[in-house]
Amino acid sequence: MAALYEGFTLCGLAAGQSRENSGILWIEPGRDADHVIVTGAGNTVTVYKVSDQKPLGSWAAKQGQAVTCPAVLHGQTGEYVAVQDSKVLRIWRDEDINFEKVFKATLSAAVSRIHALPSSEPLVLFQRGAVRQLDALLAAPQQAVEEVLSEEEVIRWSSCFLEAEQPLLLFSTEKSGECFLYLQKLSPNVLHKYNIGSEGKGVCPIGFTATLENKCITLMCLYSNGCVYKLLVSLHPSAEGEQHLPKSLLMKLPVSEGVLHRAAIACLEEGHIAIVGAPPSASTGDRDFLCIWNTNFQTLQASKELPGGAYGQLWCNAGKLYVTHGKVLTVLPYRCEKSSLAAALGKLKQTSTQEVTSSPSVLNWNSFPHEEAALEQKTGMRTRRSKLNLKSQATLATSITQVLEDIKGVSREEVEEVLEPFLSCTPVSPQFQLGLAHIAVELLKRSQADPGFYPQSVLARLAQTGRLSHSSCPGFLMLALEKRDYFLAQLCLQHFPDIPEAVTCACLKAFLSVADADLVQVSVDLEGVSLMDGPGQSLEVVQNGFSPVLLEEDSCDVQLTPPKLDQSSSWTDVSLTCPVGLKKSALLNEIIRSSYSESFLLPHLKDLSAQQVILFLQYLQYLYVRSSGDVYTQLPGLRAPTMTQIMDWVSLLLDAHFAVLVMAPEAKELLAQLHRFVRSQVRLYSELGKIQGTLQELSKIKKEQEIGLYSIEVIELF
Repeated sequence: MAALYEGFTLCGLAAGQSRENSGILWIEPGRDADHVIVTGAGNTVTVYKVSDQKPLGSWAAKQGQAVTCPAVLHGQTGEYVAVQDSKVLRIWRDEDINFEKVFKATLSAAVSRIHALPSSEPLVLFQRGAVRQLDALLAAPQQAVEEVLSEEEVIRWSSCFLEAEQPLLLFSTEKSGECFLYLQKLSPNVLHKYNIGSEGKGVCPIGFTATLENKCITLMCLYSNGCVYKLLVSLHPSAEGEQHLPKSLLMKLPVSEGVLHRAAIACLEEGHIAIVGAPPSASTGDRDFLCIWNTNFQTLQASKELPGGAYGQLWCNAGKLYVTHGKVLTVLPYRCEKSSLAAALGKLKQTSTQEVTSSPSVLNWNSFPHEEAALEQKTGMRTRRSKLNLKSQATLATSITQVLEDIKGVSREEVEEVLEPFLSCTPVSPQFQLGLAHIAVELLKRSQADPGFYPQSVLARLAQTGRLSHSSCPGFLMLALEKRDYFLAQLCLQHFPDIPEAVTCACLKAFLSVADADLVQVSVDLEGVSLMDGPGQSLEVVQNGFSPVLLEEDSCDVQLTPPKLDQSSSWTDVSLTCPVGLKKSALLNEIIRSSYSESFLLPHLKDLSAQQVILFLQYLQYLYVRSSGDVYTQLPGLRAPTMTQIMDWVSLLLDAHFAVLVMAPEAKELLAQLHRFVRSQVRLYSELGKIQGTLQELSKIKKEQEIGLYSIEVIELF
């Protein structure tokens, strides 16, 4: 079994690209599973943190030069390696800023690819088939390299492996419609050549993927006629010289027009492959899809349409698929499980005793049975407990169906009565989680169709289960805002893990717009605030351990209206009052604590009015001063925002509305105070930097044995 989960955009593609060129050359793994290296088809290399959907570093060659070989990460040194203009080797680190000033070495021949290995030197594959390890190449960059390939023979694909700590390189070539395969070993230096033949006129391989298992490489080739062939390459062939490599037909894709133009293949786990650019059925027309196929049973396991059309590019890394289509690079998490006939036919009954967390981000509908099921596979016996689990699951599925029927057309009180027994028992299973989502969707549809029907208490109970998400019931949070149910909106912000940035901004706008008087009768969770928050609660700050006097350079040219701040005083002398009420403070804290991506959040923040931005900035300033004046940087309250979260939102608001704030007279004093805050923090860290050397010397002093309970010692630092 396999599943594709909800994807997200990692980055946009460069404007003006054709259908033959996405603007991305290749994607390589980064320092861990959450980082990837994206090499542009022009002159850029960018490192992304996938979970945050934002770049951590970017380097570009100057105009007129191009990065012709995908950048890789040297696993032993932590350096990035790429090739510029086919022959210029470039090596740099994360802290390097100017690409033109990083290390470079000019090679004697053009490079095709660089392949990184986790615990070995990267391998450099030259365009004429020669292979060198990077360290040997750096020792003599101008060394002569042999020509392995014949004239007009071109490398189409390559991949590397590690067997018994020895690197291997496999690459395919094409010449006059005929395909060849080369296996290069480095210790000892041995090259094996195979002829994999052709499939007739106009039919050629357009995608390759390979895996190494049990000292044998399994190569899968996707041909333009939709056929997927499997080839087995032994690491220790018995014959010498060029050999013919037989291939077997693995599966035939339903290609309507008979020819694939832009397609790619990637090998996944447990007998599954992913293919982009090939339709899941012959009736899908010209639309492009990403599909996961079961190779053991030739069945389609999952598919997703790619808006804008695919470019025939597909990469797999750490349980995620990366595919270019339209104007974006999309990341799609996937899951594969061991193939069996029952699973392929959809007849496998699933049980699971794994606990569901309070904020699930992905539902695992096909989790394999736990130890009882594993015991069944080994012994063929079914334990009494596993039988009870299967029986309880069937009962649960029946009860969910019955509940959905019972709540149709009944009053709000009857809905609460029907759902009370169901919500009181909370079994930990995917079926129960799916049933909650179906119930929530059914109630949302009826609430939207009938303005007089709104089961507030039931919706709140559903949100508090922690087993719903925005993707499972998209209209949940927006309905709460429409009904001005701020308590339900707060519960959604607390328990939904995948709220889009547009919805987050809609909540922020609603919270800033509501008057404090309207929230008096509203029930709000106040765990994120302390009793000293609220209107009229003033705060005089004395910063812990450091209260610098600002120098003349710390003053601001803006003429402030009274009360005027003394330029020689510290910003910590400012007496602040919380600009919002206690309940609005709790709601705003949920926004500050929410997850978001800056690139997607900024456009929606611009929809806020100037008055709303100023109010939010004043509240953030109040929180900032409170956390700065405390011994700890965490505010009181179980769900209070951290200093980092506060400062991130201040930066976002200033980025989105700086021009408007500069022109607004009522924002001048606020901007001036924020300016003084930043100056003070710079001075604080400057002073801390001055004693850094002293602290380092203290850590180097060897601790002598203690003499008694009390002693006076003289420590010589210098």
